[in-house]
Amino acid sequence: MGSAGNRSEPEGRRAAIKRIVCEVLEVDPAEVTGTSRFREDHAGDSMSAIEILTRVEHETGVEIDQSELPRIVDLDGIIAVVDESARRR
Repeated sequence: MGSAGNRSEPEGRRAAIKRIVCEVLEVDPAEVTGTSRFREDHAGDSMSAIEILTRVEHETGVEIDQSELPRIVDLDGIIAVVDESARRR
């Protein structure tokens, strides 16, 4: 696992978020692209979206409003939400 300082950088944060997504959805990292959809492509559901959100918040230290859940449909979506939420801090 990377250092906390590493996760604050965009590439380190992206890698940490992808790792979380892969662990929650139980998929190989090679299968997850920025636009592969959690539900349609990786058999995710609303509970996995909540678990991803919770784990990402915990690992990145960025609080994400639950109203953002509809945007957490793919890796690019959650990264955009985290980046926007981090800027609002």
